[in-house]
Amino acid sequence: MSARDLSVLIGVILIIVMLVIPLPGWLLSFFILINITLALIVILVSMNMDEALQFAVFPTLLLLLTLFRLGLNVSTTRSILSEAEAGGVIATFGTFVIGGNPLVGFVVFVILVIIQFLVITKGAERVSEVAARFTLDAMPGKQMSIDADLNAGMINEHQAKERRSKIENEADFYGAMDGASKFVKGDAIAGIIIVLINIIFGLIIGMVQMGMSFSEAIDTYMRLTVGDGLVSQIPALLISTATGIVVTRVASEGNLSTDVTSQLLRYPKLLYIAAATIFLLGLTPIPIFLTTLIAAVLAFGGYWLSRQEKEPEFEEPDEMDEAESDQMKSPESVVNLISMDPIEFEFGYALIPIADTNQGGDLLDRIVMIRRQLAIELGIVIPVVRIRDNIQLNPNEYRLKVKGNEVAQGELLLDHYLAMSPGDDDGIDGIDTQEPAFGLPAKWITEEQKDEAELSGYTVVDPPSVVSTHITEVIKQQAHALLGRQETQQLIAHLKESYPILVEEVTPDPLRVGDVQKVLAKLLRENVSVKNLPVIFETLADFAKMTNDTELLAEYARQSLSAQITNQYKKDDQLVRVITVSGRVEKIIADHIQQTEHGSYLALDPESQQTIITAIAEQVEQMSLQEETAILLCSPAVRMYVKQLLDRFLPQVVVLSYNELDPTVEVQSVGVVNVA
Repeated sequence: MSARDLSVLIGVILIIVMLVIPLPGWLLSFFILINITLALIVILVSMNMDEALQFAVFPTLLLLLTLFRLGLNVSTTRSILSEAEAGGVIATFGTFVIGGNPLVGFVVFVILVIIQFLVITKGAERVSEVAARFTLDAMPGKQMSIDADLNAGMINEHQAKERRSKIENEADFYGAMDGASKFVKGDAIAGIIIVLINIIFGLIIGMVQMGMSFSEAIDTYMRLTVGDGLVSQIPALLISTATGIVVTRVASEGNLSTDVTSQLLRYPKLLYIAAATIFLLGLTPIPIFLTTLIAAVLAFGGYWLSRQEKEPEFEEPDEMDEAESDQMKSPESVVNLISMDPIEFEFGYALIPIADTNQGGDLLDRIVMIRRQLAIELGIVIPVVRIRDNIQLNPNEYRLKVKGNEVAQGELLLDHYLAMSPGDDDGIDGIDTQEPAFGLPAKWITEEQKDEAELSGYTVVDPPSVVSTHITEVIKQQAHALLGRQETQQLIAHLKESYPILVEEVTPDPLRVGDVQKVLAKLLRENVSVKNLPVIFETLADFAKMTNDTELLAEYARQSLSAQITNQYKKDDQLVRVITVSGRVEKIIADHIQQTEHGSYLALDPESQQTIITAIAEQVEQMSLQEETAILLCSPAVRMYVKQLLDRFLPQVVVLSYNELDPTVEVQSVGVVNVA
């Protein structure tokens, strides 16, 4: 336990002691001075804070100080009534204020009580009540405002949490202040009652038990009572004032001193008017020396402030800020709520360490590298990935959204490693799972099992690498959905800097930006990079005048990118192993192609579709046993229709045409798709 904690506990114990055990006069004087000191510190702190939450302990402190002051009242009352003495501090205050006239001292004390009870305490109580009610009523609106700023990307999740926490703390604070102000009111009432008790019973005890005369008893007990009342009410008055300062603070630019001087003296020219008014008062019986002195000080202050700032009017930025604030509060600001992030990565609270840099998380850095890598591989700029925690998910769960739709999800165990076996070896114990990016069987193993698993031939990956790989593969699959017209326009503008004539020949005539976007999206959908944009535009420039069918233009673009596609699928031995589509199957497909004014499509009956798909699936299964990428090879005339046929049932199968393979590479057929 620290010294600070111990001092507070000892202070509370001393309060209890004062209520029960009589204290000597010197110790009472010491505690009275401590009470005045604490009250002075409290009011100074309340004047120098920038906002109320900086003194959030004030309601509790107010209760403790009130209890301490009441404990002193009990001790001093016991000492006054039993010994007609209560220490040097009380005697000094009583003698100094009374000045030989007990009635004057009593009147001064009553005035102090009236000021505290009817003016400061009553006002602070009302302000506390209203502030608490308004703060609670405004909470839903403030929460919605934070959610709107978060969805609009104006703040991040951490800033939103801080704002929500601040709103909750403000509500709790003003609610507590509403109750704490009742302590101040009760303390004022208790002070009045204690003074009456000291005077009435002091007279009785002095004359009956101590044999004092009436005048002697009045002098003794009035002096001690008024002194006790003053040393009690002065700190109480300071605490009441501090309470009023805390609850009446509104939006400010600094502490109370800064606000008062900056706002009260904001208009220096007004000081000249005040100086002239005070000077004119000197023409009345009021002493002209005093009015002239005050007027001179005001005039000099106005002159000095005018030199400090040229214009006393409100600054334009403040007006703009107020206008922007009013706009955010207007009904039209609801448009921010419909904003949607292109890519969102959400995770449960147990996965926060992978994203929190303070806990060693490097997910943000990894995503930056993923965007750079995909820009190089795919030729497009991937939008910023919005990362946020979601308490609605399971603690270890994460999910990836593209344009608001969930496209992938998985689970991570941060204190484990993911081990993937190269074969059927099952020698390592662990939690069975699936590798999220490629769907391979895997196990979660502990750090102690890592070395053993690597020696057994397992591929061991840490959780951040698992989720990074998953994000990379999913974004590759969804690249076509992320490329819109706006992104396409940016690619065209970038290309135009180096190839202005080529771009002008393609867009806006004969192809619009939307047409170019459709061609690029069709290439990305089949994992064909569009980085070689000049070649794609050369192809579009050649064929766009003959047809505006984006499906067909994408096929021409694929043929122009034959070298790129070949390098993408050929093996180290310069071979491309494929499954060939027989002429019979190609004829069936070609005979069922329907031409319309909006393009062409495959109109194949369900039975024929099922027969062809089954035949392809058998060949793909045999090829997958050899751990080979399933590549289907057919003629250019039917390639896109074959791909359309397989998209729903076998989307992982790569479909190439003869024209998309470089003539220099060797093609090896490992199977033929045929039907009876």
